[in-house]
Amino acid sequence: MSELRPRSTARSIKSAGIARHGRLRKAGPWGTVLSFIGAALVVVLVSGGAVGAIVLNQLNSQIKTVTLIGETEVAPPTIGAYPDGFNMLIVGSDMCESKDGCDGRGSANLNDVTMLLHVSADGTNATAVSFPRDLVVAIPSCPKEDGSGNNAAMSAMPINNTLFYGGLPCTVLTVEKLTGLDIQFAGLITFKGVIKMSNAVGGVDVCLAGDIDDKNVGLHLKKGTRNLKGSQALAFLRSRHGVGDGSDLTRISSQQVYLSSLVRTLKSSDTLSDPVKVYSIAQAATSTMTLSQGLKQLDTLASIAARLKDIPLESVTFVQYPGTTGVGGVYAGKVAPIQAKADALFAKIRADEPFALATVGDNNGSAVNPDAPKAEDEPTSTSTAKPEKLDVLDVKGQTAADYTCSVPY
Repeated sequence: MSELRPRSTARSIKSAGIARHGRLRKAGPWGTVLSFIGAALVVVLVSGGAVGAIVLNQLNSQIKTVTLIGETEVAPPTIGAYPDGFNMLIVGSDMCESKDGCDGRGSANLNDVTMLLHVSADGTNATAVSFPRDLVVAIPSCPKEDGSGNNAAMSAMPINNTLFYGGLPCTVLTVEKLTGLDIQFAGLITFKGVIKMSNAVGGVDVCLAGDIDDKNVGLHLKKGTRNLKGSQALAFLRSRHGVGDGSDLTRISSQQVYLSSLVRTLKSSDTLSDPVKVYSIAQAATSTMTLSQGLKQLDTLASIAARLKDIPLESVTFVQYPGTTGVGGVYAGKVAPIQAKADALFAKIRADEPFALATVGDNNGSAVNPDAPKAEDEPTSTSTAKPEKLDVLDVKGQTAADYTCSVPY
């Protein structure tokens, strides 16, 4: 692991290494939402006129920000594609937002979802790495949120404690230490934000391989393809005991079913050509998320979107940080990293070397949809270049082009 370095939202991170990923044919959800939300902002920003200015002022006034450790104030880029690769951390908080309580839950602010979005320097691919909330990691010394000093470093704690321990900046520091990558941007979203985002996009079609029944989150769904929005979408994303083997690991695989469908929805012409949806998505994002200083200007989000909008579905890859349960000691009842696999994954990322996934899903929390569109039904590339022969990594995940189903518990 590399030492932590000061960050600048303007600098290039080519030296950190941005991976390009391929996929073998048939081989905490919020990061992708923020990334592709910029596509909506592009439409607003290029529309021009007084209405566009009013809309932008309204959206800009809603943005809440937090300063990351070492983050410096820089001028936002002009409208156009973001010039470099970048890393963006998205954290989903499980803090209770109701004055009347949340079904007996306390008010501790823990990260329910932690996801690192990694975009290549050449803008050809994007990868989202999900970190299990129970993954035991080393947490560095983090500044206290009240500015009264630093909390002591801890050698072995679940990663979902970082938000409580030192807010979003502490989660960023922890993931930087764990991965050896600089993180330029970060965002925090709460339960209410997830509900608003799912409603704004018109719901997400999710395939279920069987009935899902999870009384812990109040989720009861029948087998088949269901359009999930609002509190039902939130319950699906949070469901652990209703999918896979009931663990945090298979929950991530189930979440990737939703995420892949969400990306397909966000990139569809039905979404981006609908000005009402575009504005609703942008409004939901800017009003419910807390963003790092580097994202406080809407034209930065728009520039990021311009970088992302042409990435093909098969090059948007979701992977799970390699981990396992059933290990004793400090990992008892938690998730232990599979270090060799994690090292291989991030070695590829840091070296900017492409790789492929061995399989789609994990056949536990998610599995290939038997009714998925056939390859001949999908748009084909007009490129005459021969495909690269990619190294295959044994990590769990799928691409946005992969149609999968959530597997019930």
